[in-house]
Amino acid sequence: MNICRRTFIRSTGVSLALPWLNVFADDSRGASNDNHPPRRMICICAPLGLHPDNFFPAQTAKDYTLSPYLDILKDYRDEFTVISGLAHAGMASSFAHQASASFLTGAPGAGRPGFRNTISLDQFAADHIGTQTRFPSLALSGEGSGGLSWTRTGALIAADNSPSRVFARLFLEGDAKDVQEQIRRLEDGRSILDDVSDQAKSLQSNLGSEDRDKLDEYLTSVRALEQRMVLDESWARKPKPKVNVEPPKDIPNAADLIGRTRLLFDLSHLAIQTDSTRLITIMLAGSSFAPPIEGVSLGHHDLSHHGKDPGKLEQLKIVELETMKTVRDLLARLRQSQEDGNSLLDRTSVFLGSNLGDGSSHSTRNLPVLLAGGGFEHGQHLAFDADSPPPLCNLYVNMLQRLGIESESFGTSTGTLTGLEASSESL
Repeated sequence: MNICRRTFIRSTGVSLALPWLNVFADDSRGASNDNHPPRRMICICAPLGLHPDNFFPAQTAKDYTLSPYLDILKDYRDEFTVISGLAHAGMASSFAHQASASFLTGAPGAGRPGFRNTISLDQFAADHIGTQTRFPSLALSGEGSGGLSWTRTGALIAADNSPSRVFARLFLEGDAKDVQEQIRRLEDGRSILDDVSDQAKSLQSNLGSEDRDKLDEYLTSVRALEQRMVLDESWARKPKPKVNVEPPKDIPNAADLIGRTRLLFDLSHLAIQTDSTRLITIMLAGSSFAPPIEGVSLGHHDLSHHGKDPGKLEQLKIVELETMKTVRDLLARLRQSQEDGNSLLDRTSVFLGSNLGDGSSHSTRNLPVLLAGGGFEHGQHLAFDADSPPPLCNLYVNMLQRLGIESESFGTSTGTLTGLEASSESL
């Protein structure tokens, strides 16, 4: 049994060490077995929230006045929907920051003892459409390795906080020796997985029903990884996309949350534009240090826990307005990029939200939610009763269906989100 266990660990090491391999956009689209144009999704979490008084409009439906934060996006008014009154079930204010773990999963009880997470929205989507690109998904973070992506077994997928490293994986080509080494590693990994699978199967007859179920689940994961390796090996022999931009330089200043966000958004646009991936998650920075922004002298975390102090609220507004400008610029890049007569924004659901409805009170209700692009009917404020909130996961069902995934549920959903319809125009 010890030999088998060591092999399991070894196989996991191989899987984590695999390089990300990508190709030209035309080639990656050719991997799809349908005739539908590619659809994408970018999910962004502001872990310290967005001040509700500056984010939510006072009016509802289509005839609403833009709030201070939404005014930054005024040129895209007809291309986004702002949603109020949503929440995840089973989230406690005492574990409000830990609730970021459930932001894309909806799993109740984040932060409580014994909590076990479930699969995140992006990984659920990757299980269905991830094979259409050589980069099934991309997990990014403005600081640290904590992110938004979780496997089906509730394990965190480490996010990459180095734009230079991500750029290299996406676009920089190694020499012929490097490529052959990648192929060799892939072949070695497949051999190890074959060994693991054979050993595991030999155990099945001696296991109880619960252990057999666990082993079956593991073997299913092994088979999926083997299939992925076969695809990766074929793509290792193809060139990566060529982009006419200089590789980004990492920003060492952890307090520069706006600069770091811009780099991540620029990379996300490039990854979408080259069809290197169709699924991206981004955890924004939530630094305790004062960001290098004129008029700001306190740390972002301190400002988000303002206690209604007017001076802190003023500085918080400055920081969050700058964040909204980065969102605006991302939408601009996606709108300007054309694909078969449509903009990438039309084909990309850009979801901005937070695990906190109010950072100062640690509320996990009335979460700030903005959905742009993706082929939805936009230009409205969908307002729901915050005292009886629909699950945020209902919105996730809408987003999955817009990706072409025939799913009627996700996480704690009770259906789709009422009032959010797909555009009648065919994309």
